[in-house]
Amino acid sequence: MATKLSAHSRNLDCSEAEWQARLELAACYRVFDHLGWSESIYNHISARVPEEDGAFLINPFGLLYSEVTASNLVKIDIDGNTLDGSQYPVNRAGFVQHALFHRHAPWAHAIAHSHTTAMMAVCSLEGGLQPVNFYACNFAGRLAYHDFEGITVRDEEGERLLANLGDRRILMLRNHGPVILGRSLPEMFLQHWSLQRACEVQLATMAAGTPLLVPDDVVAVHQRDLAQGVVPGTRPGQADFDAWVRRIDTIDRSWRD
Repeated sequence: MATKLSAHSRNLDCSEAEWQARLELAACYRVFDHLGWSESIYNHISARVPEEDGAFLINPFGLLYSEVTASNLVKIDIDGNTLDGSQYPVNRAGFVQHALFHRHAPWAHAIAHSHTTAMMAVCSLEGGLQPVNFYACNFAGRLAYHDFEGITVRDEEGERLLANLGDRRILMLRNHGPVILGRSLPEMFLQHWSLQRACEVQLATMAAGTPLLVPDDVVAVHQRDLAQGVVPGTRPGQADFDAWVRRIDTIDRSWRD
């Protein structure tokens, strides 16, 4: 983040590393909202708390994404215990999904589950996402799928979620929406943005006519060259995420509170 604020100035008992994670995650909620990816008070984005095993931050259940701030994010552990004294509840579906993946995918720093129209529609298509456009080719052979079992509030579904995710970083919940895992929050954000565009363009193409599939050998070349799109000296997605944070700062800086 371009501007660093002291945790102590916000009357929150946390480390500076946690405060920076709170700022980054709060900004992400506001960016999602600005881009139209929020779903009333539902859905969730989480981020691990640096230097603390099993602790992560998630949105307070009952608030719109536009109301999320660095200080009102809820800090919980993978067993569901609130660690920061927050009076806000946490969505049960959000806890079950995010605690599961934070527990069993230690590489995943940030996780998002969303219900955008385009993503839900593609998750509801028999063939799922197809290599029919520039962005969709990013994900060819890299998505996992999980059959719909109803709202994700039952712990016993976790074993099947993990088995279906395998070694992938995106799990498309059929008839529902994606779960996107990232090694950093900016990386997760960029994957979400790219997948959203892939789904939007696929639906537009299908509405216009018969999609033209990209051959496997061309997909392989495309995926090989994707790294050239990273701004030198930055983490994957960092430049994209920072640009959107600058945008929301021109609209409302209250997420920094």
